[in-house]
Amino acid sequence: MAKQVKLIARPRTESGRNAVKTVRARGAVPAVIYGARTTPSNLEVTRRDIEVILSHSVGENILVDLEIQDGSKVTNQLTLIQEVQHHPIRRQILHVDFHAVSMTDKINAEISLEAFGESDGVKNFGGLLEQNMRSLSISCLPQNLPEIIKVDISALKVGDSLHVRDIVLPEGVEVNDDAELTVFIVAEPKVAEATPATTSAAKGPEVIKEKKVEAAAPKK
Repeated sequence: MAKQVKLIARPRTESGRNAVKTVRARGAVPAVIYGARTTPSNLEVTRRDIEVILSHSVGENILVDLEIQDGSKVTNQLTLIQEVQHHPIRRQILHVDFHAVSMTDKINAEISLEAFGESDGVKNFGGLLEQNMRSLSISCLPQNLPEIIKVDISALKVGDSLHVRDIVLPEGVEVNDDAELTVFIVAEPKVAEATPATTSAAKGPEVIKEKKVEAAAPKK
């Protein structure tokens, strides 16, 4: 199941590009919280704290117990990190979206799929494992949210495929994707096609024989 971590946040009163630069200059990351039952509001979190949380996460779905400190007033809200924006070059965190959730309401999430085991078709017959889906759309209560879904592919032979319907889901998790979608397939091994150059090389170099020059008949 996805780990639940704690993170301190504070209200962010500044807005606009220059204000965002000020927030980042003091070692914080601009953030926002929203949800069906939550009024959207601007926040900021300490850069180091959010970096540690993200670096220790296996998957992209992280449940965060957000402690919002507004002076002497402290409120807690369970959230799911919805989106993290990074700088395209330096990769530093620029902004974080938190989605407020309830322990009694189901949530929808995209969970990464990971193969484990070694396919019989790959190991013994030279087949090629192809993965057509990288994530699975699921719904569940927050406490049942998986970090990642691992799929056993060891029984797949050459020509076999594994579909969404074949995935063993954790308890309390329902799939939203079409059950007939193909997730993994073991394809036939590729045979290199012979090119004219390789064909000629296989036959060996062509030998050009000189024509014999016939001796001229003696003059009578």
